[in-house]
Amino acid sequence: MKTAFWKADWFVGLLVLLVFFVVNRATPLLQSLELKAYDVGSSLAQRPPSDKIAVIAIDQASLDNIGRWPWSRDIHAQLLDRLSTAKPRVVANTVLFTEPQQDKGATYINQLLDLYRKEAGAVPEQFGRALREAAVRLDVDRQLADSVARTRNVVLAMHIEKGEPQGNPDEPTPPYVERHTLTPAGDPSAGMPYPGVRLLPPIQSIGARAAGLGHLVVFPDLADGVVRSEQLAMRYYNQLYPSFALAVAARSLNIDPQQVQLTFGEGVRLGGLDLKTSPEANYLPYFYRYADNRPPFAVDSFFDVYSGKVPVSKYRDKIVLIGTNVGGVGSLFVTPGSETTSPVMLAANNISSILQQHYFEIPAWGIWVEYALLLLVCLYLTLLLPRLSAGAGAAATAGAVALCLGLEFGLLAGKLVWLSLMTPAALLLVGHLVLTTKRFLVTERGKEQSELSAAESNRMLGLAFQGQGQLDMAFDKFRKVPMDPSMMDLLYNLALDFERKRQFNKAEAVYSHMASFDPKYKDLQQKLNRARQMSETVILGGANTRGNASTLMLEGAIEKPMLGRYQVEKELGKGAMGVVYLGRDPKIGRVVAIKTMALSQEFEAEELDEARARFFREAETAGRLNHPNIVTIYDAGEEHDLAYIAMEFLKGKDLAPYTKAGQLLPVKEVAQIVAQVAEALDYAHRQQVVHRDIKPANIMYELDTKTVKVTDFGIARITDSSKTKTGMVLGTPSYMSPEQLSGKKIDGRSDLFSLGVTLYQMTVGALPFQGDSMAELMFRIANDPYRNPRDLNPTLPAGLIPVIDRALKKNADERFQSGNEFAAALRQCFAAP
Repeated sequence: MKTAFWKADWFVGLLVLLVFFVVNRATPLLQSLELKAYDVGSSLAQRPPSDKIAVIAIDQASLDNIGRWPWSRDIHAQLLDRLSTAKPRVVANTVLFTEPQQDKGATYINQLLDLYRKEAGAVPEQFGRALREAAVRLDVDRQLADSVARTRNVVLAMHIEKGEPQGNPDEPTPPYVERHTLTPAGDPSAGMPYPGVRLLPPIQSIGARAAGLGHLVVFPDLADGVVRSEQLAMRYYNQLYPSFALAVAARSLNIDPQQVQLTFGEGVRLGGLDLKTSPEANYLPYFYRYADNRPPFAVDSFFDVYSGKVPVSKYRDKIVLIGTNVGGVGSLFVTPGSETTSPVMLAANNISSILQQHYFEIPAWGIWVEYALLLLVCLYLTLLLPRLSAGAGAAATAGAVALCLGLEFGLLAGKLVWLSLMTPAALLLVGHLVLTTKRFLVTERGKEQSELSAAESNRMLGLAFQGQGQLDMAFDKFRKVPMDPSMMDLLYNLALDFERKRQFNKAEAVYSHMASFDPKYKDLQQKLNRARQMSETVILGGANTRGNASTLMLEGAIEKPMLGRYQVEKELGKGAMGVVYLGRDPKIGRVVAIKTMALSQEFEAEELDEARARFFREAETAGRLNHPNIVTIYDAGEEHDLAYIAMEFLKGKDLAPYTKAGQLLPVKEVAQIVAQVAEALDYAHRQQVVHRDIKPANIMYELDTKTVKVTDFGIARITDSSKTKTGMVLGTPSYMSPEQLSGKKIDGRSDLFSLGVTLYQMTVGALPFQGDSMAELMFRIANDPYRNPRDLNPTLPAGLIPVIDRALKKNADERFQSGNEFAAALRQCFAAP
């Protein structure tokens, strides 16, 4: 009875359900599957975008013609003045004007103007008019504010930093911002919008003239990073602020922010429009599709409108959106509609979705439908499926899965209603697979089967395992099949697969099994002898290589394996590209480190040539460098599909352990190390080589001899103008320069910024820029100041702080311009008085 209990179908069904629900709660696997199903279903819906929306894009052509970003605000003002003559319904700008833009000359002009007013009688009036005119022209914030006021219907963006407040705000909310809050209604316990801890509105001179303000905070799905929703409102302490799209939509309908009503836990009412949301005021807009790579909304270049090439009359009574759509200037998001959606295109999509009520709804009863279906699936798997034959069970399961998928996709495409039915469908498939597999392995295995049926089953299972890369299990199945010519072909291919994985001992076992049936099959004897010889030889770079297996037995003598002209001594560890060995040149006795990579195992056939070229490019790049503080490259080659680079063997270790609090080196010793690295980089930069990944892990240091070596120029790139391409971001994010993060063309000054981060970390035991996500880290590197290092390590010499400050300048022109200049500054800090 006990044996029958454990083998019962209903018990296995319950066990499957338990494991399924545990996996569902512990991993985002099913959530990701449901989101992908939502993307597919939503793509089937066909909804036309609003023709009232037009986009003026700050694109690459505009940057090329007007100049590098950010632009002076008088440029934005001039565009607004041109647009105002066409009387658009709304002009909305996604650019954040959160900081004053002060021209350095304006300060001196204002001082002269004050002096003129005091001495007006002694100075000609013409001079005073010139001063006043200069003051107005240099005050670009005032120009933009005046243009916003003249246009009258401008909506601006602001930023709200996510987070739950723990106390009171640092400062009161400005009145010009408070007048854009929403009117709440209902019971707050039913659900509240997501909170924010920091408010970054436009500066007062500009924001006070705006007709509307809205946040541009984006909430990607945590499972896959895709933006599928719009946060219609955010909570900043006891105030509710609309999203940018909601603020624009309200303004286009001549609705004041106070007239936009948010009902807690239900949705937002915008005049005659009802937007049903989640309890957190989150809703799912429809994403309009691109046709032949053309955006769903009319898009004009900023420069074309600014220069008059595009007549502004086309924007009469339109909702005009202004914003960047080029990488490196603004963020790009992945959405169901496109993998490179800019904030301005995302806003256009959401505004059209709001105004036309094209959004997906998750009905309140949907969760009960899902629970009911899960209950039905449980009953089906535990009670009905075990009673059905294999064919009837497969048909019933397939029909139920098709029903779930058809219902979910049909409601998404036709009614814009989202029922999450992938979980019941997945449970059906997994449960059916487990139960039918169990039936085959436990129940039907005990029955008498014909020899032919058993052989065919083992043959098919072996092919399935071989297709999945499980070669050991495939060989186990194949050995149970009677030998015949067709089976010899299958085993021959299996042995070749073992050879491709460099598992020659297992290939030898397959060939031996074949030889017992037909030793004259093809080149079997030759293959067997070679596999036997190779199985006794160290297979460098293979998946199962170990350092204690590095000997080759030949005619009673023990020889160490050779790689090119180098004798391999032992395995040192795993490098960035493969296994690293300790080797020796027998002719001259030189000890080297050998970096290897089994290219044929790591890359597909179509990628092999590119991977080989990239590997040897590291050797060619670093081999050009001859400096006492740069690791020396001796040789490079390829043997038996194994590429290798022989380089100088270093006895020290990298600087990573000395970056942690409690393990820091003396400050003077750190300065000496960084100075030597700076001089090495200066030499490399003069050879037109940029390292691109300077960090403690790529700097070797021998404590006893104080020897410093820069390693791994593996992602270096020749900076000759004929070979340079912009838009490539290589390196380690925490140490990357602002220009490297933005994908701009870089030079050696980027390496000096990374070296400045290393200097900071090795003197205080912490990184200067940190973030909870890649996006936050990149934002902080590009925009935020770092914490004063003396706050973390008060013992630092005062003279070292300006050196760190200059090395970490956001603008490359303000940093050290060469490694020698950096090194000289460091040595000056510790020079004797």
